[in-house]
Amino acid sequence: MSKTEIKARAGEEQTPLQEVKRAMTGFLGSFRAFQDEIESKLQQAEERLTMLDRRMQIAARPHLSANQDGGTPHRKAFSAYLRGGDDDGLRGLEIESKSLSTVVNSDGGYLVDPQTADMVKSVLYATASIRAVASVVNVEATTYDVLIDHTELGAGWASETAAATETATPQIDRISIQLHELSALPKASQRLLDDSAFDVEGWLAARIADKFARAEAAAFISGDGVDKPMGMLTHTKVANSGWTWGNLGYVATGVDGGIGDGDAIVDLVYALGAQYRANGSFVMNSKSAGLVRKLKDADGRFLWSDGLAAGEPARLLGYPVVIAEDMPDAASNSYSIAFGDFASGYTIAERPDLRILRDPFSAKPHVLFYATKRVGGDVSDFAAIKLLKFGVS
Repeated sequence: MSKTEIKARAGEEQTPLQEVKRAMTGFLGSFRAFQDEIESKLQQAEERLTMLDRRMQIAARPHLSANQDGGTPHRKAFSAYLRGGDDDGLRGLEIESKSLSTVVNSDGGYLVDPQTADMVKSVLYATASIRAVASVVNVEATTYDVLIDHTELGAGWASETAAATETATPQIDRISIQLHELSALPKASQRLLDDSAFDVEGWLAARIADKFARAEAAAFISGDGVDKPMGMLTHTKVANSGWTWGNLGYVATGVDGGIGDGDAIVDLVYALGAQYRANGSFVMNSKSAGLVRKLKDADGRFLWSDGLAAGEPARLLGYPVVIAEDMPDAASNSYSIAFGDFASGYTIAERPDLRILRDPFSAKPHVLFYATKRVGGDVSDFAAIKLLKFGVS
């Protein structure tokens, strides 16, 4: 090996200090590159979040209420339909059968979402109506038939050797309860519907419930059966001594337009058969209740007693009292108090679905909401209800 080659190789050799410096330089370069990459990604993420935040602020309306509940998908779709008539959400929504009482009708109507329907139903049961004591059935047809056997089966004593004689056969009557359409037509301005803080479902349920409750309560008492339920007091009324099937028997107070000393109320109770009396209830309005509350027996004790617990009905002669304001006031020859087993005596048939159609065109700038429900009612057992007549006979 020549001297020149030995010097070149000696120049190529490096000291340990130089090797450490070179390694540190390479590490610092890689770390800076990694740091730059992380900062770039963080910057991109921050820009994206800023962009999303701006979009949300532009699209959102000002919050007028502190409580914001997004709700379930079906409620969002229903709310969108009420506010703007957008039914895309309803058409594309897959509805579970367990969340509705019936299937969606195919004639353009939309079922109220379950929460709103529950609100309406609870208010209806809370109103002063014989619905609270009558028999209520849900049907999926246009009529509901009640079969009543109100005649006696014949029987007789027989001897060992005598021939058996033919006895009377009981007769079955069919009472057909026609379902009628109950409707309400509330309206609201489009500006109120556009306001996100306005509770459309609560407002609509309250308006419909009030309308339906008052209409139903009046029809169950005095409806004429023409496009409405047949009322209890619409049927022919005869003195209980001459009562026959198809009529309602009454007991007279003996005082024209008055209630007398209260003995007639005792007679009214025992005019009802024992099999019905066990589940009997009084039905009257507030004015008649005011008259009855003043009645006392021979020992000076009131016939009326208030409920012992909150929510428990008042009692008259031990039987609960239902205050139905649609019962007539005490007047000459009025039938102002009824007593009976209304669960057997009066039947209410209804379809469980409530439909709402949105009409933004007929009453501009207001939006109409056409709500319908089908309900019917009629006396199903004429022996189960007796009336008190405020008359001489």
